[in-house]
Amino acid sequence: MSASPSPAGPRPYHHGNLKTALVEAGLALLEERGLGDLSLREIAARVGVSHTAPKNHFGSLKGLLTAIAAEGFRRHAAALEAGLKPADGPVERLHAAAEGYVRFARAHPALFRLMFSADLCDFGDPDLTAAASESYGVLARLAGRLEPGTAEPGERQTRMETLLWSIVHGYATLANEGQLAAGPDGAPVHGIADLFRHWPRFA
Repeated sequence: MSASPSPAGPRPYHHGNLKTALVEAGLALLEERGLGDLSLREIAARVGVSHTAPKNHFGSLKGLLTAIAAEGFRRHAAALEAGLKPADGPVERLHAAAEGYVRFARAHPALFRLMFSADLCDFGDPDLTAAASESYGVLARLAGRLEPGTAEPGERQTRMETLLWSIVHGYATLANEGQLAAGPDGAPVHGIADLFRHWPRFA
């Protein structure tokens, strides 16, 4: 009688890019359920790997959420850039970028909240820092066009960047929290570009 074969050892999981797959699964779950129910186990199950697999790549849920937030910032930067036309002047480009900022926040409220959560993300992570800087850089470049002579970073440039970011981010946050007067479609009655048009500095 021949000897029975020895039990097979653990089979390694092979995936083209498991890190990317886990981030994409996390993004999908955010869209479906929001931040409250997100867990490493559920994200791993969505990809079809063991619950320990995400820890091997990200260390913890916070590590994975940080990677998801970084991808969010890259998509956010693309949303800001999407409406910019080279032929437009600086004010028109500001309006377009502001609308892109708010449109992204409205379309992806859970991701938008995660991207700015110091409790859930590690803002010391280099990838997140670079992605957030890419997003912020769009507004920073627009601010430079609105302040002639401030091509180099300086106090006036920083003030304008902070002002623009505060206005647009505050508006997006208030809209997501239902704190702005809204029409039948749920969208704010006064769009962000409309507010800028009624402010002589940005009209």
